[in-house]
Amino acid sequence: MSTINKRIADLRKFMTEHGLHAFIIPSTDPHMSEYPPAYWESRAWLSGFSGSAGTLVITLNKSGLWTDSRYFIQAVNEMKGSEIVLFKDRLPETPSFTDWLISELEPGNRVGIDAKVYAARDAFILKTKLDAAGIGLVSEYDPFESIWDNRPPVPKQMIFTFSIKYAGESAASKIGRIRETLKMANAGSIIISTLDAIAWTFNIRGKDVLYNPVAIAYAFISLDDAILFIDEKKVSEENRRILSESGIRLAPYDSILSFISSLQTSVCVDSSKLSYAFYNAIPSTSRIVDLPSPADRMKSIKNETEIAGFRKALVQDGIALVHFGVWLEKAVSEGKVTEYTIGEKLKELRSERENFQGESFCTIAGYGPNAALNHYHPTAETAVEIKPEGLLLVDSGGQYLDGTTDITRTYALGTITPEMKKDYTLVLKGNIGLNGAVFPKRTRGSQIDILARDAMWKLGINYGHGTGHGIGHFLNVHEGPQSIRPEENPVVLEVGMVMSNEPGIYRDYRYGIRIENLMLVKPAISGEYGDFYAFEALTLCPIDTAPIIKEMLTDTELEWLNNYHRTVYDKLSPYLPEPEKIWLRNKTAAI
Repeated sequence: MSTINKRIADLRKFMTEHGLHAFIIPSTDPHMSEYPPAYWESRAWLSGFSGSAGTLVITLNKSGLWTDSRYFIQAVNEMKGSEIVLFKDRLPETPSFTDWLISELEPGNRVGIDAKVYAARDAFILKTKLDAAGIGLVSEYDPFESIWDNRPPVPKQMIFTFSIKYAGESAASKIGRIRETLKMANAGSIIISTLDAIAWTFNIRGKDVLYNPVAIAYAFISLDDAILFIDEKKVSEENRRILSESGIRLAPYDSILSFISSLQTSVCVDSSKLSYAFYNAIPSTSRIVDLPSPADRMKSIKNETEIAGFRKALVQDGIALVHFGVWLEKAVSEGKVTEYTIGEKLKELRSERENFQGESFCTIAGYGPNAALNHYHPTAETAVEIKPEGLLLVDSGGQYLDGTTDITRTYALGTITPEMKKDYTLVLKGNIGLNGAVFPKRTRGSQIDILARDAMWKLGINYGHGTGHGIGHFLNVHEGPQSIRPEENPVVLEVGMVMSNEPGIYRDYRYGIRIENLMLVKPAISGEYGDFYAFEALTLCPIDTAPIIKEMLTDTELEWLNNYHRTVYDKLSPYLPEPEKIWLRNKTAAI
């Protein structure tokens, strides 16, 4: 922690030299990534907090970190001994970091941000509030260029083209569809800065970001041009040829800002995903159309090839998870497993499966109290030994050429308490309640989130994270624009979207429970009242029935669970040796 405090002192020295009274450090990079490359992990470097979400604010005499309930305990543990105060974001009693800043500063003071890593829309809101308080916003500085010794380099991994065999649609076709949306929006061009949207649009993949198969790049598409701004050393001659055949030309990554500043056409941008620096670089003569990126919506609706790929990937993932379940029972009974070795074993087993490319995120394996930390990541040094008692939560996933997987199972390893059984059954009821939903076309995720929480709410129980997020197709495991969560999101759920379904209950310092499946939005009913949609569970892995209190489940819920387990057995058993087939038969037996 002395290192953290020294880094904060270095930032304050920079602030003083540049006439700043506060500095705001978000968790993003110039591409508004959820998981930025190490070069842009400034907030983590400065605070010691490694969670994926959070905003750090440093004044000349105070420091605060704002993060959500997934990370409360983790943030306290990782920042212990530093001067940084945790602000529990989204709680009624917690001020926003902007309101806190205004209360700490005086009129005439100046707040700094790095415009290259700050979303334009967030900067607009921040500036409006600061202006009203007489506080200035300064956006041209990146202090980490000077105070961060041995800063990691910007990644320079080679890209590879993503075959239409897996993508199901050519890059030229996708660019054509984007151009049609530009015409409808009366816009002459679009700037795309988010890495997964660029990868999807141009049918490329990369290895620049851990777990996310994307490449550091920008994209520009007009009615007659398509440009990929990328370090050209990362593109082989063969891939250059493939891109050229799709009508895509290359330009240097660092030339994007000067290119934007010389635009002579109207331009479509999503100000929530474009940096403040880029937004400000657009000439005043260019009309800005601020809309959600059409590439994001197109990407979220999987085509038939992608859906078929997901099904194949989830069979492969399911086989690996059966192998894992058999191994886990034996290893725990022999005292040979820790939270860390669970992640290592899952990676080993998945790597044996067809088309496996890597993990989709760092495995979350929490035993006992550690499972109450939503995004707990054990290390070899800190991992707890797993014993044949209590609950173990394992959240993991794989990247396959066919698709991306994300699954959570909670295992009863032996004796558990009646409270654990009750909470486990409530979580299962929530998962089944959402998966069994039938809803009219144009339904938003916020309208059906209650289906996962209803049984819990009736007992005064809740969880602080969303219930569902989109899943990329051999792309980011967290994908928008759709979601299922209490907060309002205007994006409607559409046929072809792949979503997670992951309710949970977390008892701080005691245990945590989460059950997660992936679901496909599919047509259900069409009649005089219009079209209705439903979900199909795609994930193939038994749900532990040992902790279930059967009397808490309705007949409909029991039927769903038994039918699901029958499907799991039918689809996985043909690929299993006899001993594991018998194990799976027992795990999927009707209750």
